[in-house]
Amino acid sequence: MPELSQLSSLSHGDSAPLFPVDRAGTADWPGFRTRWPNPFTVNVSWQLPRGLQDGEVFYKYRDQTDKSRGCTIWRNFTESFLTEEMGSDRRTFYVWTVGGKSCDDHLNESTRVAITVHTPKPRAKVRDVKCLINATEMNCSWIPENKPVHLFYRVRGNFSKGLKKCDRPYSSAPRSGCYLKVNAVMSDIYILLDTGAGWSTFKPVLEIPSPKLKISVVGDKFNLSWPPPVVGKYFLWVYEVCYKKCNEPKVCSNFITHGEPIQIHYDKRCLYEFQSRARTSADEPPDKTLVVVAIVVPIILSACIILSCYCFRRHRQIICPTIPDPSAIFKEMMLTGNKEFKPTTGKVYQPVPEVVESCKLTLPLCNEIPQENS
Repeated sequence: MPELSQLSSLSHGDSAPLFPVDRAGTADWPGFRTRWPNPFTVNVSWQLPRGLQDGEVFYKYRDQTDKSRGCTIWRNFTESFLTEEMGSDRRTFYVWTVGGKSCDDHLNESTRVAITVHTPKPRAKVRDVKCLINATEMNCSWIPENKPVHLFYRVRGNFSKGLKKCDRPYSSAPRSGCYLKVNAVMSDIYILLDTGAGWSTFKPVLEIPSPKLKISVVGDKFNLSWPPPVVGKYFLWVYEVCYKKCNEPKVCSNFITHGEPIQIHYDKRCLYEFQSRARTSADEPPDKTLVVVAIVVPIILSACIILSCYCFRRHRQIICPTIPDPSAIFKEMMLTGNKEFKPTTGKVYQPVPEVVESCKLTLPLCNEIPQENS
């Protein structure tokens, strides 16, 4: 069996893709070609090595960064290629032949040859891409740079409709984006962001609005509850709750609830601050859900604040009396020139007169002789 390293080398630019390609791959392989059925998938093919007949060998291949292997009797293979998943616009495969009756045979393996595939356009860096979904549509946004970004998307498995361009773009500082009328919960979505000079391809990490946390107090307990999520209401949701109280370290716990409230001990002397979010499985990393924050004020502090407001409103005239405007007094004095001017009642503060009880005294006459009682 001939060694692959002794076979004829690639003629560069020998590709005829369905999707436009302007960058060729490299490999020491006979008639190596790349074809892009869509921006997310590459097909690699080659000619039959000299000295071999179809069906005499199996072709094995694997990605440079992946230990999993593929095996085929055909002289081509198709793989997914997402720039943001690879972190690059190039990908290297190792390809070799193996003789035998099945792919499990390891006899007569040839030398492994590296095949490097490039995307049709260089990788474009788009800042802070986020995709928020609800039950009917998806909103993908990013921080715009100097170049405009056009969004295309494809639904996995729906090959008949092909690549679609987003027709509901928007631009509002500090983010730009586009609304997609697609059910991202039930379908796998792949997105292409094209800047003209480059592109970025990825399967978006979906963000969902976190269920709103409801807090009630029952005795010395907090009752925490959440309404069912609009998206994925039939999934098993795990709720993560973090709270701080009285300047103590933050405490986080995970709960699985089927509608019943979660109870947490309540210290009425402390101020509480809650944060919550949800994810669909305890075994998966948390979804990038929006964090809901709630602050619970102690009951004693609340009562004091309410009582203070009530007392202030009731005794407002005493606490903050109306101060007369002295300019009116001096203005009238200057106009009349009357030094004995008496201020008009109502313009000057007049103290409330004190209530004085009058008493009547009767003095005896000098020539009046008091009578003695016999």
